[in-house]
Amino acid sequence: MAVAAFGLTIVLLKSGSGQPAPAHPPQGPDSASNTLPPEATVELAPSQLQAIKIGPVGTYRFPVERAAIGSIDYDEDLSVQVFSPYSGKIITALANLGDDVLKGQALYTIASPDLLQAESNLIGAAATLALTSKELTRAKGLYGTNGVSERELEQATSDQQTAEGALKAARDAVRLFGKTEAEIDQLVATRQIDPALVVPSPLTGRITARNAQSGLLVQPGNVPAPYSVADLSTKWMVANVTESDSPLFHVGQTLQASLMAYPGRVFEGRISTLGAAVDPNTHRVMVRCEIADPRNELRPGMLASFAILVKDPVESVALPMNGVVREGDGTMAAWVTTDRHRFSQRIIKIGLQSDGQYQVLEGLKGGELAVTDGAVFLSNMLHAPPTD
Repeated sequence: MAVAAFGLTIVLLKSGSGQPAPAHPPQGPDSASNTLPPEATVELAPSQLQAIKIGPVGTYRFPVERAAIGSIDYDEDLSVQVFSPYSGKIITALANLGDDVLKGQALYTIASPDLLQAESNLIGAAATLALTSKELTRAKGLYGTNGVSERELEQATSDQQTAEGALKAARDAVRLFGKTEAEIDQLVATRQIDPALVVPSPLTGRITARNAQSGLLVQPGNVPAPYSVADLSTKWMVANVTESDSPLFHVGQTLQASLMAYPGRVFEGRISTLGAAVDPNTHRVMVRCEIADPRNELRPGMLASFAILVKDPVESVALPMNGVVREGDGTMAAWVTTDRHRFSQRIIKIGLQSDGQYQVLEGLKGGELAVTDGAVFLSNMLHAPPTD
């Protein structure tokens, strides 16, 4: 009996506790991996196929673009602050904010002491020329009868020529104030001084700022300018692009801009200027673009985003975005099938995006059957299969 008991003890020790070993080690919630098996599969019933769409994997021509955010501004090459060229008090402000003006149209007038002095000199020069001309005529008549000497005739001729030069210089001085030849002739004929200096618009455009009031003393170059005028047919969009993208941009590149104020609309433009230096604080480069705005729809200060083609488009394998699912670990997955019944999950690598399409760099081949819409339905079934 002792020998039999000893043998039974040996058998029990060799067999452990007497329970079968599990086929796989138990996994708790903390040991579950976020990475799905490379060939996880899901089978769908015929009624469930209505939740997805299936199609062959095709190709798509992806534009190689770079995008940035900027703001709209006036075209400073076509925008000017209209200062008075001389100091004086404003007599009349002739234009209002928002008015459309033509080049040469009067914006405001000032009482200019400089113009007053120039007109006085002109009247004096005209009177001197008239006097010296009479003296020359008289000297010529007397010289024929030996009434004056040759020296006196030459002096009268010199005085008359000097007066002619002085009158010409005086007319040119008044002309600098914007007076026309007809106005100058009228001034000489009537001997009436007009101290009102007219300041015209230097270009055709719209009044974008007005700081002119009657009686305001203006000085050349003192801000703010009485008026600002801008040609609104072209606007600027100024943006800052990353330092790493800056070598891809070049003057003359075309772009398409979109604005929050006009959803669904595209404004065409081109790059006109690139910054000469990188901002040391933000490591960005200024890019200035010209955008055509013939209907004056863009307003300075509006936010705008633009996309610029920096390379030729790329033809590549593509899958609609609704056919791709981002998993919890950040990987992108698609679903492929051969019989439209059993679906296998495929981890893919994506690249460019355009018009609802993903560029597939790895994981799919052209012609394979894949889910093009409803991929998230299959992923939900994989992680939480139905209980019915």
